[in-house]
Amino acid sequence: MPHSNSVTQHGSQAVEVGGVYPSDEAELARMGYKQELRRDLNLLQNFGVSFSIISVITGIPSLFLFGLTTGGPAVMVWGWIVVAFFTMLVGLAMAEICSAHPTSGGPYFWAAMISKSQGAPFASWITGWFNLLGQVAVTTGISFACANFISTVATIGTNYQPNSRKTVGIYAAVLFIQGMINTFGVHILKYLNNVSVWWHAVGTASLVIAILAAAPKHQSGKFVFRTFIDGTGLDGVGWSQRASSAYVALIGILIAQYTLTGFDASAHMTEETHNAAMSGSIGIVVSIGVSAVLGWFLLLGLLFSIQDYNTTIASPTGQPVTQIFLDTVGEKGAIVLMVIVIGAMFFCGTFSITSNSRMMYAFSRDGAIPGSKFLHKVDRRWRVPIRTVWFACTLSFILGLPSLGSSVAFSAATSIATIGLYISYGIPIALRVIYADRFVRGPFHLGALSYPIAIAAVLWIALISIAFCLPQLNPVSAQTLNYAPVAVGIVVAYALGFWLLSARTWFTGPVKQIAAEEMGIDITDPAALADKEPEKEILEKSLDS
Repeated sequence: MPHSNSVTQHGSQAVEVGGVYPSDEAELARMGYKQELRRDLNLLQNFGVSFSIISVITGIPSLFLFGLTTGGPAVMVWGWIVVAFFTMLVGLAMAEICSAHPTSGGPYFWAAMISKSQGAPFASWITGWFNLLGQVAVTTGISFACANFISTVATIGTNYQPNSRKTVGIYAAVLFIQGMINTFGVHILKYLNNVSVWWHAVGTASLVIAILAAAPKHQSGKFVFRTFIDGTGLDGVGWSQRASSAYVALIGILIAQYTLTGFDASAHMTEETHNAAMSGSIGIVVSIGVSAVLGWFLLLGLLFSIQDYNTTIASPTGQPVTQIFLDTVGEKGAIVLMVIVIGAMFFCGTFSITSNSRMMYAFSRDGAIPGSKFLHKVDRRWRVPIRTVWFACTLSFILGLPSLGSSVAFSAATSIATIGLYISYGIPIALRVIYADRFVRGPFHLGALSYPIAIAAVLWIALISIAFCLPQLNPVSAQTLNYAPVAVGIVVAYALGFWLLSARTWFTGPVKQIAAEEMGIDITDPAALADKEPEKEILEKSLDS
């Protein structure tokens, strides 16, 4: 809820909201950075990046089988509403902070700016690594789902037999094409963005109308709104029997929470967006709201169109959504609808890499990633951080490899994405509560609701971060292990270990690039920071300015 007429303080500089904004480049310079990326996105395009990454037509089909067997239709439908409500609270809290600090660093930059100077480097460091983990994992989830659906559509009317190795090969090809678009086609990304928004909106609506109109019969309202199903037991004993139905419902909301993820992309794209202090914040909030409504519409359409539950979950295609298409519109119609879904997934993955690479660019700009000096390069011709584009693609491919030997690897990857991103969202929001007196709001702010919304958002993030580390199938074995806590633990151990052994001696948080260059310091080189202690102290103090 932006207030249209107020005066806010940015350091010593007043900004009149509702009047004339300082130039985006000047605002970026106030935060200590030079304008290196091409700034040519408007509000709609900023929204479009987050909307395309949330991509309900990607997230819901990807985890539809998980939802049908982990709580069933009732948890999917009502869980979506609950998750959408709390996700909107998280988005509102983030939007308020984004308005105050519109930079591509996003959450990790916010954490440093809100913290006290002595704790800012550590807060920024931990937030950045969680965000990086989530960014990589969400790209993995999106593009791997795209590969899965390409494998599935290839089986319709043919003798093609997919397997994990073939799917990983398709996954590599998908990532390669998306990487090439982000490398050489960046000048068309904003136009591709416009196409993506319409593809998602019109494609989702057309898909739902088609299956509802063509379905020979429809499921009852009782099935869709009141049926609870526990299919988590491989031996017939599910978690509702071993633990409780509430446990199944809690882990079952993953389909909704994973789908409504990635809206921080609007923040990561602010250095490429006009009127960033408002556009980024509005992009976050509107993308969540539109996606929540569109996603519920898609869920209901799919659930009402199920012809036979057992046939759907045991589909020879391996994808319940594909089976629904086949049962309602036939083979040719199913191919058309699958192309709509695959196209949406491809757009989603492409823009996920865009957002991912910008976050890595910003993090390496501040010297936080090993090899920062190599990674922090913007191509002069294309004005794109090409090296972080391919670094993002490589890490995402590696994270997808466990699917070769695990039956729950995909749902684990989605858990990792959700946990990593939401913890990185939660840390600056929590710091905004703890250091409320230090927070300087921007043109978009929540007024009296700011504090309670932030508290509710933090509590929700704490709940889901624990829930998505829990076992999803019973009994737990090497094949069914939810490796999300393992992956998260490795990143936490690495980040903390690296911090204690080295980074605490040189990482100062988001270093003001302009000031550093004036002092002759290469901020991507830890040795340069360590060798210039007086200048380093000046830079640390500049965080408070």
